[in-house]
Amino acid sequence: MKKILLSVAFLSCINTYAQDLHFSQTAQTPLLINPAAAGVYDGWERVIINHRNQWLGAGTQFMTTSIAADANFGKNRMNDKAHLGLGIMFYNDIGGDSRFGSQTGSLTVSGILPMGGSGHTLSAGIQGGFGSRNADYTSLRFTSQWNGTEYDPLIGSGEANNASSFRYADASAGIYYVFDGGQSTFSRNNDFKFQLGVAGYHLNKPQLKYATVDGDRLMRKYVIHAGVVADLPMRDMSIDASAVQIIQGPHLETLLGMMLRYRFQDGTKITGNSQDAYFGFGAYYRLKDAIIPSILIDWKGFKFGVSYDVTVSTMRRAYRGGSLEFSLSYTNLNHALFKTRGRF
Repeated sequence: MKKILLSVAFLSCINTYAQDLHFSQTAQTPLLINPAAAGVYDGWERVIINHRNQWLGAGTQFMTTSIAADANFGKNRMNDKAHLGLGIMFYNDIGGDSRFGSQTGSLTVSGILPMGGSGHTLSAGIQGGFGSRNADYTSLRFTSQWNGTEYDPLIGSGEANNASSFRYADASAGIYYVFDGGQSTFSRNNDFKFQLGVAGYHLNKPQLKYATVDGDRLMRKYVIHAGVVADLPMRDMSIDASAVQIIQGPHLETLLGMMLRYRFQDGTKITGNSQDAYFGFGAYYRLKDAIIPSILIDWKGFKFGVSYDVTVSTMRRAYRGGSLEFSLSYTNLNHALFKTRGRF
């Protein structure tokens, strides 16, 4: 019975406003949060893989996988000159018994402007790409096939057992500000970083051409995000706090979080040839939806994160489990791969 209810709820969502996929580890999905974040990080090239299993262990699940890569061009080691960021991203989102799928590929370009070498950086980015949607309704179960005692596949559902596949163009943009106090001080245990960004996705409101629905469009999505990383004085520890607000049509998503990071290896403050290594643990809270315990390990350019969404909303009436999410990224910290090595 739960499987039938979840399928009906899923089909109901198709006939209302379309909503995007989401990840809980937003810091590990920069191009999904703000196109202007392309190329804005310590290092030269970066690759990130994310995977999320929604409703783990339930009969109906949603699997989301994302692969992204971005690099900066024209950046020097002093990071005091304007340069470009370039990123690509692909994701595949498959959900439910209908195998409802959403696939997207995009290209992101950003202009990055360090301001005076004082740790302030401002960037603006645009993102364009193509998406596709497809589904197969033949595996779905409907309440009309309930014979009063059990599900009976011999009873016709009365529903159309097909779904059209279609593609659409997509356009997004954003701005991003970063202050990195570590660039203006050589003091250990005194770093402070602040980030603030605003982005708009699906600015062209792509039309979604489902077989049985006319005039449906992918609603514009607006993202406001902020983050603070601050060292604790005289300790090998820091606080990493973040907030993300997403608005898409009538849908709101608010994600608040805090992690405590323990630094188990010091990086070089002057040459920048090595970075701090740390272990982080904490929790996030998706307002009116889930509590999300998380851990993160950062070592020699690699970041590995694990989080688990514990559902606390009314969805627990249908399913008491949660969602498991993994992230893995690698950032080249040593030298740029796509230009001749030099002193800077």
